[in-house]
Amino acid sequence: MPVMSEEAKQTRLTPFRQILRRIECVRGEVPVEVVYAPRPDYARVMPRLEQRRDSIVCEWKARVLNLRSDAAFAIEDATARSRFTLHAGEARTFALGYDDHAPAVFAWLGAEEIEETVAYWRKWSSQLEYDGPYRDLVMRSALVLKLLTYAPSGAIVAAATTSLPEAVGGVRNWDYRYCWLRDASFTVAALYDCGFEREGAAFVDWLLYSTRLTQPRLQILYDVFGESKVPERELSHLDGYRGSKPVRVGNNAHGQFQLDVYGELLSAIDEATQRGERIDRDIRRLIDRVASMVIKRWREPDAGIWEKRAGLHQHVHGKVMAWLALDCAESLGCKLKGLPEAKQAIRDEVMAHGFDAQRNTFVDIYGSSDVDAALLYIARVRFIEPKDPRMLGTIDAIRAALGHNGLLYRYDTRRVDDGLPPGEGAFLACSFWLAEALALAGKRDEARKVFEDAAAHANDVGLFSEEVDVETGALLGNFPQALTHIGLMNAALALQRIE
Repeated sequence: MPVMSEEAKQTRLTPFRQILRRIECVRGEVPVEVVYAPRPDYARVMPRLEQRRDSIVCEWKARVLNLRSDAAFAIEDATARSRFTLHAGEARTFALGYDDHAPAVFAWLGAEEIEETVAYWRKWSSQLEYDGPYRDLVMRSALVLKLLTYAPSGAIVAAATTSLPEAVGGVRNWDYRYCWLRDASFTVAALYDCGFEREGAAFVDWLLYSTRLTQPRLQILYDVFGESKVPERELSHLDGYRGSKPVRVGNNAHGQFQLDVYGELLSAIDEATQRGERIDRDIRRLIDRVASMVIKRWREPDAGIWEKRAGLHQHVHGKVMAWLALDCAESLGCKLKGLPEAKQAIRDEVMAHGFDAQRNTFVDIYGSSDVDAALLYIARVRFIEPKDPRMLGTIDAIRAALGHNGLLYRYDTRRVDDGLPPGEGAFLACSFWLAEALALAGKRDEARKVFEDAAAHANDVGLFSEEVDVETGALLGNFPQALTHIGLMNAALALQRIE
Protein backbone atom coordinates (compact mmCIF):
# COMPACT_ATOMS: atom_id res chain seq x y z
CA MET A 1 0.00 0.00 0.00
CA PRO A 2 1.50 3.40 -0.90
CA VAL A 3 2.37 5.55 2.08
CA MET A 4 4.54 8.43 0.96
CA SER A 5 5.28 10.30 -2.26
CA GLU A 6 8.85 10.77 -3.49
CA GLU A 7 8.60 14.50 -2.79
CA ALA A 8 7.43 13.72 0.72
CA LYS A 9 10.33 11.32 1.27
CA GLN A 10 12.80 14.01 0.28
CA THR A 11 11.13 16.54 2.55
CA ARG A 12 11.28 14.12 5.45
CA LEU A 13 15.05 14.03 5.19
CA THR A 14 15.33 17.76 5.77
CA PRO A 15 17.10 18.06 9.18
CA PHE A 16 15.42 21.31 10.19
CA ARG A 17 12.47 23.52 9.45
CA GLN A 18 12.86 27.23 8.96
CA ILE A 19 10.71 30.26 8.34
CA LEU A 20 12.44 33.00 6.42
CA ARG A 21 11.54 36.67 6.32
CA ARG A 22 13.34 39.49 4.53
CA ILE A 23 12.51 43.14 5.22
CA GLU A 24 13.59 45.47 2.42
CA CYS A 25 13.30 49.22 1.95
CA VAL A 26 12.51 50.36 -1.59
CA ARG A 27 12.73 54.13 -1.14
CA GLY A 28 13.24 56.67 1.63
CA GLU A 29 13.77 55.29 5.12
CA VAL A 30 11.62 53.13 7.38
CA PRO A 31 11.92 52.68 11.17
CA VAL A 32 11.46 49.02 12.11
CA GLU A 33 10.95 47.22 15.42
CA VAL A 34 11.12 43.41 15.58
CA VAL A 35 9.94 41.64 18.75
CA TYR A 36 10.84 38.00 19.33
CA ALA A 37 8.97 36.48 22.29
CA PRO A 38 8.61 32.68 22.00
CA ARG A 39 6.28 31.08 24.56
CA PRO A 40 6.47 27.29 24.07
CA ASP A 41 4.00 24.66 25.21
CA TYR A 42 0.98 26.95 24.86
CA ALA A 43 2.66 29.66 26.97
CA ARG A 44 3.25 27.29 29.89
CA VAL A 45 7.01 27.65 29.46
CA MET A 46 8.81 30.94 30.02
CA PRO A 47 12.03 30.21 28.10
CA ARG A 48 15.52 31.53 28.57
CA LEU A 49 16.89 33.26 25.47
CA GLU A 50 20.62 33.12 24.87
CA GLN A 51 22.69 35.07 22.33
CA ARG A 52 25.16 32.86 20.48
CA ARG A 53 27.05 34.81 17.85
CA ASP A 54 24.45 35.78 15.24
CA SER A 55 21.75 33.55 16.75
CA ILE A 56 19.25 33.81 19.59
CA VAL A 57 18.66 30.32 20.93
CA CYS A 58 15.58 29.17 22.84
CA GLU A 59 15.76 25.64 24.29
CA TRP A 60 13.20 23.70 26.32
CA LYS A 61 13.07 19.99 27.01
CA ALA A 62 14.74 18.50 23.91
CA ARG A 63 13.48 21.17 21.52
CA VAL A 64 15.09 24.26 20.15
CA LEU A 65 14.09 27.46 18.36
CA ASN A 66 16.89 29.34 16.66
CA LEU A 67 16.57 32.89 15.32
CA ARG A 68 19.36 34.09 13.05
CA SER A 69 19.53 37.58 11.67
CA ASP A 70 21.87 40.28 10.43
CA ALA A 71 20.02 42.70 12.75
CA ALA A 72 21.21 43.29 16.32
CA PHE A 73 18.89 42.19 19.16
CA ALA A 74 18.79 43.06 22.85
CA ILE A 75 17.43 40.41 25.26
CA GLU A 76 15.37 41.22 28.34
CA ASP A 77 12.94 39.00 30.29
CA ALA A 78 12.59 36.19 27.73
CA THR A 79 11.96 38.73 24.96
CA ALA A 80 14.38 39.94 22.29
CA ARG A 81 13.92 43.27 20.48
CA SER A 82 15.63 44.83 17.54
CA ARG A 83 15.15 48.47 16.49
CA PHE A 84 16.70 49.89 13.35
CA THR A 85 16.07 52.17 10.40
CA LEU A 86 16.22 50.85 6.87
CA HIS A 87 17.38 53.21 4.13
CA ALA A 88 16.64 52.83 0.44
CA GLY A 89 18.24 49.67 -0.95
CA GLU A 90 18.91 48.14 2.48
CA ALA A 91 17.45 44.88 3.80
CA ARG A 92 17.51 42.68 6.90
CA THR A 93 16.98 38.92 6.93
CA PHE A 94 15.46 36.78 9.68
CA ALA A 95 15.50 32.96 9.73
CA LEU A 96 13.57 31.17 12.48
CA GLY A 97 14.39 27.48 12.72
CA TYR A 98 12.92 24.69 14.83
CA ASP A 99 14.03 21.18 15.66
CA ASP A 100 12.66 18.66 18.12
CA HIS A 101 16.03 17.51 19.40
CA ALA A 102 19.10 19.29 20.68
CA PRO A 103 21.82 19.98 19.82
CA ALA A 104 20.58 21.13 16.43
CA VAL A 105 22.49 22.63 13.52
CA PHE A 106 20.73 25.32 11.50
CA ALA A 107 21.96 26.54 8.14
CA TRP A 108 21.98 30.26 7.39
CA LEU A 109 19.44 31.21 4.76
CA GLY A 110 19.91 34.50 2.95
CA ALA A 111 19.03 36.36 -0.24
CA GLU A 112 20.10 33.55 -2.57
CA GLU A 113 17.93 31.03 -0.73
CA ILE A 114 15.00 33.44 -0.83
CA GLU A 115 15.31 33.65 -4.62
CA GLU A 116 15.45 29.86 -4.85
CA THR A 117 12.30 29.65 -2.74
CA VAL A 118 10.49 32.17 -4.92
CA ALA A 119 11.56 30.23 -8.02
CA TYR A 120 10.22 26.99 -6.52
CA TRP A 121 6.79 28.49 -5.83
CA ARG A 122 6.60 30.07 -9.27
CA LYS A 123 7.34 26.71 -10.86
CA TRP A 124 4.83 24.96 -8.60
CA SER A 125 2.13 27.55 -9.34
CA SER A 126 2.64 27.14 -13.09
CA GLN A 127 0.95 23.71 -12.84
CA LEU A 128 -2.45 25.34 -12.34
CA GLU A 129 -4.69 24.26 -15.21
CA TYR A 130 -7.72 26.35 -14.29
CA ASP A 131 -7.87 29.39 -16.56
CA GLY A 132 -11.27 30.85 -15.76
CA PRO A 133 -12.29 34.27 -14.49
CA TYR A 134 -11.43 33.44 -10.86
CA ARG A 135 -7.89 32.28 -11.52
CA ASP A 136 -6.28 34.42 -8.80
CA LEU A 137 -8.68 33.11 -6.15
CA VAL A 138 -8.20 29.50 -7.27
CA MET A 139 -4.43 29.92 -7.30
CA ARG A 140 -4.47 31.38 -3.79
CA SER A 141 -6.65 28.51 -2.60
CA ALA A 142 -4.30 25.92 -4.10
CA LEU A 143 -1.40 27.61 -2.31
CA VAL A 144 -3.33 27.43 0.96
CA LEU A 145 -3.83 23.68 0.55
CA LYS A 146 -0.16 23.23 -0.26
CA LEU A 147 0.90 25.19 2.81
CA LEU A 148 -1.54 23.27 5.02
CA THR A 149 0.06 20.02 3.84
CA TYR A 150 2.41 18.02 6.04
CA ALA A 151 4.80 16.91 3.31
CA PRO A 152 6.19 13.72 4.94
CA SER A 153 2.72 12.12 4.89
CA GLY A 154 0.67 14.15 2.38
CA ALA A 155 -1.89 15.01 5.09
CA ILE A 156 -3.77 18.31 4.76
CA VAL A 157 -4.90 19.86 8.03
CA ALA A 158 -8.29 21.57 8.24
CA ALA A 159 -6.74 24.82 9.50
CA ALA A 160 -3.51 26.10 10.99
CA THR A 161 -5.06 27.26 14.27
CA THR A 162 -6.98 26.12 17.32
CA SER A 163 -9.81 27.75 19.27
CA LEU A 164 -10.49 30.80 17.13
CA PRO A 165 -14.18 31.25 17.99
CA GLU A 166 -17.20 30.71 15.76
CA ALA A 167 -18.83 33.49 17.80
CA VAL A 168 -16.69 35.96 19.73
CA GLY A 169 -17.00 35.29 23.45
CA GLY A 170 -18.67 31.91 22.84
CA VAL A 171 -17.65 28.32 23.56
CA ARG A 172 -17.58 26.98 19.98
CA ASN A 173 -13.79 27.00 19.93
CA TRP A 174 -12.27 23.88 18.41
CA ASP A 175 -8.84 22.54 17.48
CA TYR A 176 -8.71 22.21 13.69
CA ARG A 177 -5.05 21.25 13.32
CA TYR A 178 -6.06 17.77 12.21
CA CYS A 179 -7.12 16.03 9.02
CA TRP A 180 -10.81 15.33 8.40
CA LEU A 181 -12.02 12.50 6.19
CA ARG A 182 -15.11 14.68 5.65
CA ASP A 183 -13.05 16.82 3.28
CA ALA A 184 -11.49 13.92 1.37
CA SER A 185 -13.32 13.60 -1.94
CA PHE A 186 -13.73 17.38 -2.27
CA THR A 187 -9.97 17.78 -1.72
CA VAL A 188 -8.90 15.09 -4.17
CA ALA A 189 -11.20 16.41 -6.90
CA ALA A 190 -10.06 20.01 -6.41
CA LEU A 191 -6.35 19.15 -6.53
CA TYR A 192 -6.54 16.84 -9.54
CA ASP A 193 -8.89 19.03 -11.55
CA CYS A 194 -6.68 22.08 -11.01
CA GLY A 195 -3.58 20.21 -12.18
CA PHE A 196 -1.91 19.36 -8.87
CA GLU A 197 -1.79 15.60 -9.39
CA ARG A 198 1.18 14.98 -7.08
CA GLU A 199 -0.57 16.63 -4.14
CA GLY A 200 -3.80 14.79 -4.90
CA ALA A 201 -2.01 11.44 -5.01
CA ALA A 202 -0.10 12.22 -1.81
CA PHE A 203 -3.34 13.01 0.00
CA VAL A 204 -4.87 9.72 -1.15
CA ASP A 205 -1.73 7.96 0.11
CA TRP A 206 -2.26 9.56 3.52
CA LEU A 207 -5.92 8.51 3.52
CA LEU A 208 -4.96 4.91 2.84
CA TYR A 209 -2.20 4.95 5.42
CA SER A 210 -4.13 6.65 8.23
CA THR A 211 -7.23 4.49 7.86
CA ARG A 212 -5.26 1.24 7.70
CA LEU A 213 -4.90 0.96 11.49
CA THR A 214 -8.60 1.49 12.27
CA GLN A 215 -10.41 0.15 9.20
CA PRO A 216 -13.00 -1.02 8.56
CA ARG A 217 -14.03 1.34 11.38
CA LEU A 218 -13.16 4.86 10.28
CA GLN A 219 -12.64 7.92 12.44
CA ILE A 220 -13.71 11.31 11.24
CA LEU A 221 -10.28 12.82 11.87
CA TYR A 222 -6.64 11.84 12.35
CA ASP A 223 -3.45 13.76 12.99
CA VAL A 224 -0.84 14.32 10.29
CA PHE A 225 0.97 11.10 11.24
CA GLY A 226 -2.22 9.03 10.97
CA GLU A 227 -2.61 8.84 14.76
CA SER A 228 -6.21 8.15 15.75
CA LYS A 229 -6.09 9.21 19.40
CA VAL A 230 -6.30 12.98 19.77
CA PRO A 231 -7.97 13.52 23.18
CA GLU A 232 -9.41 16.95 23.83
CA ARG A 233 -8.31 19.06 26.78
CA GLU A 234 -8.80 22.66 27.87
CA LEU A 235 -6.01 25.17 28.55
CA SER A 236 -7.53 27.07 31.45
CA HIS A 237 -4.56 29.42 31.82
CA LEU A 238 -5.31 31.04 28.43
CA ASP A 239 -8.00 33.70 27.97
CA GLY A 240 -8.73 32.83 24.35
CA TYR A 241 -9.21 35.18 21.42
CA ARG A 242 -11.11 38.25 22.67
CA GLY A 243 -12.12 36.36 25.79
CA SER A 244 -13.50 33.32 23.96
CA LYS A 245 -13.06 30.41 26.33
CA PRO A 246 -12.24 27.60 26.55
CA VAL A 247 -9.07 27.21 24.52
CA ARG A 248 -8.90 23.57 23.42
CA VAL A 249 -6.14 21.22 22.30
CA GLY A 250 -7.20 17.94 20.70
CA ASN A 251 -10.68 17.16 19.43
CA ASN A 252 -13.07 14.68 21.02
CA ALA A 253 -15.04 14.48 17.79
CA HIS A 254 -12.51 11.81 16.78
CA GLY A 255 -14.55 9.28 18.75
CA GLN A 256 -17.89 10.02 17.09
CA PHE A 257 -19.62 7.71 14.66
CA GLN A 258 -20.23 9.59 11.42
CA LEU A 259 -21.66 7.55 8.59
CA ASP A 260 -20.62 10.05 5.92
CA VAL A 261 -16.87 9.38 6.21
CA TYR A 262 -17.21 5.97 4.53
CA GLY A 263 -18.57 7.67 1.45
CA GLU A 264 -15.86 10.31 1.58
CA LEU A 265 -13.06 7.73 1.68
CA LEU A 266 -14.35 5.52 -1.12
CA SER A 267 -15.27 8.56 -3.21
CA ALA A 268 -11.72 9.91 -2.83
CA ILE A 269 -10.30 6.58 -4.01
CA ASP A 270 -12.75 6.56 -6.91
CA GLU A 271 -11.78 10.13 -7.85
CA ALA A 272 -8.10 9.12 -7.91
CA THR A 273 -8.65 5.98 -9.99
CA GLN A 274 -10.64 7.95 -12.56
CA ARG A 275 -7.47 10.00 -13.02
CA GLY A 276 -5.21 7.03 -13.58
CA GLU A 277 -4.14 5.94 -10.09
CA ARG A 278 -3.75 2.17 -9.65
CA ILE A 279 -5.61 -0.02 -7.16
CA ASP A 280 -3.49 -2.76 -5.60
CA ARG A 281 -4.58 -5.80 -3.60
CA ASP A 282 -4.46 -3.99 -0.24
CA ILE A 283 -6.65 -1.18 -1.52
CA ARG A 284 -9.17 -3.66 -2.93
CA ARG A 285 -9.29 -5.36 0.45
CA LEU A 286 -9.88 -1.98 2.09
CA ILE A 287 -12.71 -1.18 -0.33
CA ASP A 288 -14.41 -4.50 0.42
CA ARG A 289 -14.10 -4.10 4.19
CA VAL A 290 -15.37 -0.51 4.17
CA ALA A 291 -18.31 -1.43 1.94
CA SER A 292 -19.10 -4.36 4.22
CA MET A 293 -19.12 -1.99 7.22
CA VAL A 294 -21.55 0.33 5.43
CA ILE A 295 -23.88 -2.57 4.59
CA LYS A 296 -23.80 -3.56 8.25
CA ARG A 297 -24.25 -0.12 9.85
CA TRP A 298 -26.08 2.20 7.44
CA ARG A 299 -29.37 1.97 9.34
CA GLU A 300 -27.77 3.29 12.55
CA PRO A 301 -28.10 6.90 13.72
CA ASP A 302 -24.93 8.97 13.71
CA ALA A 303 -23.51 12.29 14.96
CA GLY A 304 -23.73 14.00 11.57
CA ILE A 305 -21.19 15.84 9.44
CA TRP A 306 -21.01 18.83 11.82
CA GLU A 307 -19.91 16.79 14.86
CA LYS A 308 -22.91 17.77 16.95
CA ARG A 309 -22.57 16.93 20.63
CA ALA A 310 -26.23 16.16 21.32
CA GLY A 311 -26.51 12.45 20.60
CA LEU A 312 -27.10 10.38 17.49
CA HIS A 313 -29.81 10.91 14.87
CA GLN A 314 -30.84 9.65 11.45
CA HIS A 315 -29.07 12.31 9.38
CA VAL A 316 -30.11 12.35 5.74
CA HIS A 317 -26.70 13.57 4.58
CA GLY A 318 -25.08 10.58 6.30
CA LYS A 319 -27.45 8.16 4.55
CA VAL A 320 -26.76 9.74 1.17
CA MET A 321 -23.02 9.39 1.78
CA ALA A 322 -23.53 5.74 2.77
CA TRP A 323 -25.26 5.29 -0.59
CA LEU A 324 -22.27 7.00 -2.22
CA ALA A 325 -19.88 4.61 -0.48
CA LEU A 326 -21.66 1.64 -2.02
CA ASP A 327 -21.98 3.37 -5.39
CA CYS A 328 -18.23 4.02 -5.47
CA ALA A 329 -17.48 0.49 -4.25
CA GLU A 330 -19.44 -0.85 -7.22
CA SER A 331 -17.58 1.48 -9.56
CA LEU A 332 -14.29 0.25 -8.09
CA GLY A 333 -15.18 -3.39 -8.80
CA CYS A 334 -16.47 -4.51 -5.40
CA LYS A 335 -18.63 -7.67 -5.74
CA LEU A 336 -19.85 -8.03 -2.15
CA LYS A 337 -23.01 -10.04 -1.69
CA GLY A 338 -25.95 -7.82 -0.87
CA LEU A 339 -24.32 -4.59 -2.03
CA PRO A 340 -26.81 -3.67 -4.79
CA GLU A 341 -29.72 -4.48 -2.48
CA ALA A 342 -28.31 -2.32 0.34
CA LYS A 343 -27.69 0.54 -2.04
CA GLN A 344 -31.29 0.45 -3.25
CA ALA A 345 -32.58 0.12 0.31
CA ILE A 346 -30.74 3.29 1.34
CA ARG A 347 -32.27 5.21 -1.55
CA ASP A 348 -35.75 3.94 -0.78
CA GLU A 349 -35.46 4.81 2.92
CA VAL A 350 -34.13 8.32 2.26
CA MET A 351 -36.94 9.04 -0.18
CA ALA A 352 -39.50 7.65 2.27
CA HIS A 353 -38.26 9.34 5.47
CA GLY A 354 -35.81 12.06 4.46
CA PHE A 355 -37.81 13.89 1.81
CA ASP A 356 -40.73 16.20 2.59
CA ALA A 357 -42.95 15.87 -0.49
CA GLN A 358 -45.33 18.58 0.68
CA ARG A 359 -42.51 21.15 0.89
CA ASN A 360 -40.50 19.55 -1.96
CA THR A 361 -37.25 19.39 -0.01
CA PHE A 362 -34.93 16.94 1.65
CA VAL A 363 -34.63 17.47 5.42
CA ASP A 364 -31.75 17.23 7.84
CA ILE A 365 -33.05 14.34 10.00
CA TYR A 366 -35.78 11.79 9.35
CA GLY A 367 -39.13 13.33 10.23
CA SER A 368 -37.70 16.82 10.79
CA SER A 369 -38.91 20.04 9.21
CA ASP A 370 -35.43 21.61 9.25
CA VAL A 371 -32.86 21.71 6.47
CA ASP A 372 -29.07 21.55 6.54
CA ALA A 373 -26.63 23.02 4.01
CA ALA A 374 -24.88 19.63 3.84
CA LEU A 375 -27.89 18.47 1.78
CA LEU A 376 -26.29 20.37 -1.11
CA TYR A 377 -23.97 17.34 -1.40
CA ILE A 378 -26.91 15.44 -2.91
CA ALA A 379 -26.42 17.26 -6.22
CA ARG A 380 -22.68 16.70 -6.24
CA VAL A 381 -22.77 12.95 -5.63
CA ARG A 382 -25.73 12.51 -8.04
CA PHE A 383 -27.97 10.70 -5.59
CA ILE A 384 -30.49 12.49 -7.78
CA GLU A 385 -29.75 14.62 -10.82
CA PRO A 386 -28.77 18.25 -10.09
CA LYS A 387 -31.68 19.54 -12.22
CA ASP A 388 -34.25 17.26 -10.60
CA PRO A 389 -37.18 19.33 -9.21
CA ARG A 390 -36.58 17.74 -5.79
CA MET A 391 -33.01 19.02 -5.78
CA LEU A 392 -34.07 22.47 -6.94
CA GLY A 393 -36.69 22.51 -4.19
CA THR A 394 -34.04 21.60 -1.63
CA ILE A 395 -31.80 24.40 -2.84
CA ASP A 396 -34.67 26.87 -2.53
CA ALA A 397 -35.53 25.63 0.98
CA ILE A 398 -31.92 25.93 2.14
CA ARG A 399 -31.59 29.45 0.79
CA ALA A 400 -34.87 30.51 2.41
CA ALA A 401 -34.13 28.99 5.83
CA LEU A 402 -30.36 29.46 6.12
CA GLY A 403 -29.50 32.39 3.83
CA HIS A 404 -28.59 35.82 5.17
CA ASN A 405 -26.88 38.75 3.44
CA GLY A 406 -25.74 36.55 0.56
CA LEU A 407 -24.26 33.83 2.79
CA LEU A 408 -25.46 30.52 4.27
CA TYR A 409 -25.50 29.14 7.77
CA ARG A 410 -24.84 25.39 7.86
CA TYR A 411 -27.92 24.86 10.07
CA ASP A 412 -30.03 26.95 12.44
CA THR A 413 -28.47 26.64 15.89
CA ARG A 414 -31.57 28.25 17.39
CA ARG A 415 -33.77 25.38 16.18
CA VAL A 416 -31.37 22.43 16.05
CA ASP A 417 -30.01 21.09 19.34
CA ASP A 418 -26.32 20.40 18.84
CA GLY A 419 -25.42 20.25 22.53
CA LEU A 420 -24.05 23.81 22.67
CA PRO A 421 -25.44 27.30 23.24
CA PRO A 422 -26.83 28.73 19.95
CA GLY A 423 -24.95 31.24 17.85
CA GLU A 424 -22.28 31.07 15.14
CA GLY A 425 -21.36 32.76 11.89
CA ALA A 426 -22.33 31.90 8.34
CA PHE A 427 -20.31 28.93 7.09
CA LEU A 428 -18.34 30.03 4.04
CA ALA A 429 -17.82 26.58 2.53
CA CYS A 430 -21.61 26.15 2.38
CA SER A 431 -21.95 29.24 0.20
CA PHE A 432 -19.46 27.77 -2.25
CA TRP A 433 -21.35 24.45 -2.13
CA LEU A 434 -24.48 26.40 -3.04
CA ALA A 435 -22.69 28.06 -5.95
CA GLU A 436 -21.55 24.63 -7.18
CA ALA A 437 -25.04 23.12 -6.81
CA LEU A 438 -26.54 26.00 -8.80
CA ALA A 439 -23.88 25.60 -11.47
CA LEU A 440 -24.57 21.86 -11.72
CA ALA A 441 -28.24 22.74 -12.15
CA GLY A 442 -27.35 25.03 -15.04
CA LYS A 443 -28.23 28.24 -13.18
CA ARG A 444 -25.10 30.09 -14.25
CA ASP A 445 -26.00 33.66 -13.31
CA GLU A 446 -27.32 32.72 -9.88
CA ALA A 447 -24.27 30.53 -9.25
CA ARG A 448 -21.89 33.32 -10.22
CA LYS A 449 -23.67 35.79 -7.92
CA VAL A 450 -23.51 33.41 -4.94
CA PHE A 451 -19.85 32.66 -5.69
CA GLU A 452 -18.86 36.31 -5.89
CA ASP A 453 -20.80 37.25 -2.75
CA ALA A 454 -18.90 34.60 -0.81
CA ALA A 455 -15.56 35.41 -2.46
CA ALA A 456 -15.92 39.05 -1.39
CA HIS A 457 -15.23 37.92 2.19
CA ALA A 458 -11.59 37.05 1.54
CA ASN A 459 -9.10 39.06 3.54
CA ASP A 460 -6.57 41.41 1.96
CA VAL A 461 -4.33 38.55 0.80
CA GLY A 462 -7.10 36.29 -0.48
CA LEU A 463 -7.47 33.99 2.53
CA PHE A 464 -10.73 32.72 4.01
CA SER A 465 -11.73 31.73 7.51
CA GLU A 466 -14.27 29.10 8.47
CA GLU A 467 -17.16 31.50 9.08
CA VAL A 468 -18.24 35.13 8.74
CA ASP A 469 -20.31 37.42 10.95
CA VAL A 470 -23.17 38.26 8.58
CA GLU A 471 -23.72 41.69 10.15
CA THR A 472 -20.16 43.01 10.44
CA GLY A 473 -18.31 40.89 7.88
CA ALA A 474 -15.75 39.89 10.54
CA LEU A 475 -13.96 36.60 9.93
CA LEU A 476 -14.78 33.90 12.48
CA GLY A 477 -13.48 30.43 13.27
CA ASN A 478 -10.14 28.83 12.52
CA PHE A 479 -7.93 30.24 9.81
CA PRO A 480 -7.09 29.76 7.02
CA GLN A 481 -9.80 27.15 6.53
CA ALA A 482 -9.00 24.39 4.03
CA LEU A 483 -12.65 23.42 3.52
CA THR A 484 -13.56 26.97 2.47
CA HIS A 485 -10.76 27.11 -0.07
CA ILE A 486 -11.60 23.61 -1.37
CA GLY A 487 -15.23 24.68 -1.80
CA LEU A 488 -14.10 27.75 -3.73
CA MET A 489 -11.94 25.68 -6.09
CA ASN A 490 -14.69 23.17 -6.86
CA ALA A 491 -17.30 25.91 -7.35
CA ALA A 492 -15.01 27.82 -9.72
CA LEU A 493 -14.41 24.64 -11.72
CA ALA A 494 -18.15 23.96 -11.91
CA LEU A 495 -18.79 27.47 -13.16
CA GLN A 496 -16.07 27.14 -15.78
CA ARG A 497 -17.69 23.96 -17.12
CA ILE A 498 -20.96 25.73 -17.93
CA GLU A 499 -19.50 28.92 -19.41
